[in-house]
Amino acid sequence: MRGKATTSLRPLPAPAPPPPPPRLFFFFFPFFFFFFLPASGTQALAPSAAAGGSREERTDGPAVAWQRPLRQRRRQERAERRPRAGAPSRPVPAARRARAGAMLQEESDLSLVIAQIVQKLKGSTLYAQLERQAWASLQRPEIKLESLKEDIKEFFKISGWEKKLQNAVYSELSVFPLPSHPAAPPEHLKEPLVYMRKAQGSWEKRILKSLNSMCTELSIPLARKRPVGEQKELLNKWNEMGTDEPDLSLFRPVYAPKDFLEVLINLRNPNYENGDSLSFRTHLGLIQVPLKVKDIPELKEFFVELGLTTGQLGIDDSTQVPPELFENEHVRIGQKVLAEQDSAAAQQYIRQGSPTALRAELWALILNISSQPEDILYYEQLKTNVIQHDLLVDSLIYKDVKLTASNDDYYFVFEDYLYQVLLCFSRDTSVLGHFAYNSASPPKSYIRGKLGLEEYAVFYPPNVAPLCFLYHEPSKLYQIFREMYVRFFFRLHSISSHPSGIVSLCLLFETLLQTYLPQLFYHLREIGAQPLRISFKWMVRAFSGYLATDQLLLLWDRILGYNSLEILAVLAAAVFAFRAVNLMEVTSLAAAEAVLADLSTLKVMPLLQIFLFATVT
Repeated sequence: MRGKATTSLRPLPAPAPPPPPPRLFFFFFPFFFFFFLPASGTQALAPSAAAGGSREERTDGPAVAWQRPLRQRRRQERAERRPRAGAPSRPVPAARRARAGAMLQEESDLSLVIAQIVQKLKGSTLYAQLERQAWASLQRPEIKLESLKEDIKEFFKISGWEKKLQNAVYSELSVFPLPSHPAAPPEHLKEPLVYMRKAQGSWEKRILKSLNSMCTELSIPLARKRPVGEQKELLNKWNEMGTDEPDLSLFRPVYAPKDFLEVLINLRNPNYENGDSLSFRTHLGLIQVPLKVKDIPELKEFFVELGLTTGQLGIDDSTQVPPELFENEHVRIGQKVLAEQDSAAAQQYIRQGSPTALRAELWALILNISSQPEDILYYEQLKTNVIQHDLLVDSLIYKDVKLTASNDDYYFVFEDYLYQVLLCFSRDTSVLGHFAYNSASPPKSYIRGKLGLEEYAVFYPPNVAPLCFLYHEPSKLYQIFREMYVRFFFRLHSISSHPSGIVSLCLLFETLLQTYLPQLFYHLREIGAQPLRISFKWMVRAFSGYLATDQLLLLWDRILGYNSLEILAVLAAAVFAFRAVNLMEVTSLAAAEAVLADLSTLKVMPLLQIFLFATVT
């Protein structure tokens, strides 16, 4: 017969809580503690007691007698580790404190992001629609008072409104500023580097000075209200503005791409001293700003879907798999993505290229654009503003389109659309919202006491022209162009340190050439033909007007898919690599420009794949 155990029994500690759920479900985190954790340590002991007596009694059997010394030693070690009453607590290791601090910071940043997105969506049309649907759902018989919240959420899920909200949040995250310190002032959210902000401010003053001097020389106002007769005339020829031939000889361009390039070349960080000594790692390009850019291995990882083993639209050289099989399957998947109306899935899908028949719908889904009646009404209001008021930029837009798209073999047929979209764009005050994360500041003009008319729009290159191939409704075309601009293209015309900004793109282009094509880079540098002076105009216009239209749209597919403009710099470097043999024979800048004058015959995807995945690193 066993004797009574002399050692006192200690209740087993409660099992450790389960790992936290994914952060996306943090709203439901408290419920885990109610449903999955034991109420106390005694409940955790219940299975042991039911198995046959106390823990001490079960461990004294002959079958497990050999375990007794080991268990006693473990209990003694635990008792020694347990802090005594009144004893000072052990200091928490620095690494653990750092991890805890990082987790708290991440949670704080996430809460801030959620609050800002919620605040922004509250002013949207979607919020009003969701509110109306929620009120309307209360009349449905399946909505119960005791489970009101869950029933409404289920209704939103079944009716498709949850997907629309998800797409709206995803769209906001795509343009959300890079993370920064919570106490950072607003100007740091626009641009964290002081010298970049100063350079952008100086550039804006230069542009405004040019505009004001033009107004003084020509004795014309920045803005005026059109006479009634002029309003009627413009309204009658709204769809045929391309036939108008106004005298614009006195209007001069405010700046050319080479002027903007000179500003970027002169950028310097006053806190950085590179020294006079040259080494193999010294950057010998025109951009002398110390920014972090990706190298080939990092670009391979980022653009992994462009790899040689992944099917791509725009490449027809596969001998093992007929292109028709991949294209048919890709179209089938694309139709399924459109049926699901999932913006994130569409963005992932388009990284392999978009079928021509599905491109317009896929781009609209990624950019979260839908043709609602209020959107058409908003476009009509912008059209009314154009008809009623005349801005200086209207004449500059006319001249810009006449000099570019009107003489282009691909885009001349869309001249009327270009006028309509760009003139409305110059009146759209909603565009001002992107200046919250843009280093630039919007110049404003007064029209009878009204503020907020952005005049910077005229100086943008005609990136709207390729979109005319996809959208034939002016209101839909306008929405797509506006969203493309405020998400991507504005970074090509402002000075910032953003990875997709024009400064970083120029630095990435020069770094790729100097690192992976050093002989070509040094040869062009020695003859005074710095590669950036040739490629800058390609990147600042996102290759619009240089590539064939089908190739340009394939390139822009990848811009949307990766939510990045870095592919522009990679393609520019790939073009130089493709023409390297001819470029090694030139002896002047003019000869180098002649070699690279025509890009209309190039195929985008083979160039990108060869440069990224066939380059020895």
